Amino acid sequence: MLSRDELRDHLVYSRIAGDVATPRENNLDHYSSLANGDPYYALGLTFDQPWSYRDILALMAKSAGVVSDPGHRWGQDTIDPDLTIDAIDAMAERIAAVLARPEPRILFATGHPTGILAIHLPLAAFCAARGARLLSPAEGWTYAGSGFGRPRRIRYLQDIAMLDDRGALVHTHDAAPMRHMLDELNGELPDLVIADHGWAGAAGEAGVPTVAFADCNDPGLFVGEAEGKLDVVVPLDDNVLPRYYAPLTDRLVTGVSSAL
Repeated sequence: MLSRDELRDHLVYSRIAGDVATPRENNLDHYSSLANGDPYYALGLTFDQPWSYRDILALMAKSAGVVSDPGHRWGQDTIDPDLTIDAIDAMAERIAAVLARPEPRILFATGHPTGILAIHLPLAAFCAARGARLLSPAEGWTYAGSGFGRPRRIRYLQDIAMLDDRGALVHTHDAAPMRHMLDELNGELPDLVIADHGWAGAAGEAGVPTVAFADCNDPGLFVGEAEGKLDVVVPLDDNVLPRYYAPLTDRLVTGVSSAL
């Protein structure tokens, strides 16, 4: 496993953190949209208090490490790699606490089949090897998703829930699939959900213990964390080359193992 300093250097080199690809104007547009009540950016969550644009920007500076200056409106934005590593370590402790229970029930889901699926797959395999029951509710459920109204279907790849659109696994922010999955469990909710985007938001909204990964243009999950609906949110660029996530995944899995 890389040392903390080595991992920090890797995160910056790979642009998982540091100077990230998501432009500042995209981040600020999403923060404004969430502040204006657009449910798309809430990712399945409702909030207990109003969050202004300035409140959301201040939270994202604190939780993800974006530039705090509201006058910086264009160009480069950032994720603090130390915040990423700290959140990975916190996530490891939370997962270990669940795995320490007898026969824990864990549900994995991702809206990033070309990105952080690379984290979910080895983490799910590790959890299963440590005795977790990985849930797969609602496999094959179809609905009219946000992809131009075309039918989308829940499909599992090695116990990771994703969405299928005419045979292709797709990027999604939708919360509806997770809501349906939890409904199908008939009250026997997971001990933990490990997810991102609307999959994570819907789980946290339902009161399920949830840890998540989120990019700096996904403020809804960080607001959910601030209000206590999500346990841990890891800030990172969620769509770099999949192989770049390997050192971060190694720290996460090793951290879970060490905490058990």
